[in-house]
Amino acid sequence: MAPPMKPHLSLPRILEMNLGFLGLQFSFGLQQGNMAPIYSYLGADESQLPLLQLAGPLTGLLVQPLIGALSDRTDSRWGRRTPYFVMGAVLCCFGLFFMPLSSSILMAVSLLWILDAGNNITMEPYRAYVSDRLNEDQHQIGFLTQSAFTGLAQMLAFLTPSLLVWAGMNQDWVDTHNIPYTARVAFMVGAVLSISTILWSILRVPELPLTPAEKTAIAAKPKSFGATLAEIGSAIRDMPLAMRKLALMSLFQWYAMMAYWNYVIYTIGRSVYGTADPTSSGFHSAVLTNGEMAAFYNGVAFLAAFAMVPIARRIGAAPLHALSLIAAGIGMVCLPHVTSKALLFLPAVGIGLGWASIMGNPYIILAGSIPPERTGVYMGIFNMMIVIPMLIFSATMWLFYQPLLGGDPRNVLTLCGVLMFCAAVAVWSVRERNADGLPVGAIR
Repeated sequence: MAPPMKPHLSLPRILEMNLGFLGLQFSFGLQQGNMAPIYSYLGADESQLPLLQLAGPLTGLLVQPLIGALSDRTDSRWGRRTPYFVMGAVLCCFGLFFMPLSSSILMAVSLLWILDAGNNITMEPYRAYVSDRLNEDQHQIGFLTQSAFTGLAQMLAFLTPSLLVWAGMNQDWVDTHNIPYTARVAFMVGAVLSISTILWSILRVPELPLTPAEKTAIAAKPKSFGATLAEIGSAIRDMPLAMRKLALMSLFQWYAMMAYWNYVIYTIGRSVYGTADPTSSGFHSAVLTNGEMAAFYNGVAFLAAFAMVPIARRIGAAPLHALSLIAAGIGMVCLPHVTSKALLFLPAVGIGLGWASIMGNPYIILAGSIPPERTGVYMGIFNMMIVIPMLIFSATMWLFYQPLLGGDPRNVLTLCGVLMFCAAVAVWSVRERNADGLPVGAIR
């Protein structure tokens, strides 16, 4: 039996429903651009960074499948996904506000666990919300709009410290724990954005009421913790073939992205500013330069996400994603060899194209291959395919950073590029089908 048709939403309404992604991804952008430097300011060694970043992948691994399964079974007066949006936004706001006030590595790590828990509690239901709220013919614009907001939000997050410096703040003005005040202001702006944009989305574009059939199905499902775990196990066992094929792609793709985020600042510090000292003015310049470059590639991602909509409809999301990953890989391989700040923005174009695709196209493939009644749990399981590579990175990079990569972050970025090429090969064979059961791009 075909699922009931949902109201067709205009583009402005789709933008409003995804506005909360702006605050959510602003938070992720702050983490990507500032957590490694904050650990370095507090005394951490470069080789320790992967272990200190375990909070993100571990909370994602534990929280998202659980929240996904729970939200599929939720029937509350506030909605199916909304309670999780609000709870996650509050935790995220708390973590962002206090993070730049950290006085020790232990305090920063603890706050990162809270921040990542909030982000992950919100993230998975937000992905499911798009699938719940939109008909299949609007999934592409829905998920690629999220990708566009990811690019815009992270562009603003990375650029905020530089904007503060351009406005007159001293980039070397630090507190007693060596954390720049520019980071403090940026994180507090993020705290406000994270909660206000999510509340705007859920108030302006509320969830659709559950149908009587959906309410009956939810009521019939057991609500115990054991039943939730059993549902996750059952969904993994019954996983669609297209989703299984995406797992190998995710392994290469997300290991590369995690390594890139951890070591790009240290690469720029050495190649452009000739320093590896995290307390030096040159390192502060590297942090700001990475923010400007990352803002640029996220701006590219913001524009590219909309441009990808008609291309994905014509050739399919999988081939488009493969081509985008190749562009990102070229950018990552080239970046360590750039010694001029101005030229850093050339490889950033390829990275921006890859990032736009990463945040949209895999979800288009996924949404078309999973049963609607299990959207939440499958979105959560798909996140496991994101965080497990990140966990593998955290567990392995410190082992070969010195012996195989010579303790040089520039070699890490070269490895990132090679892994992106491997991800492109892995996703090329994935073929999604349209509503008529035909391969995307096929002539009827």
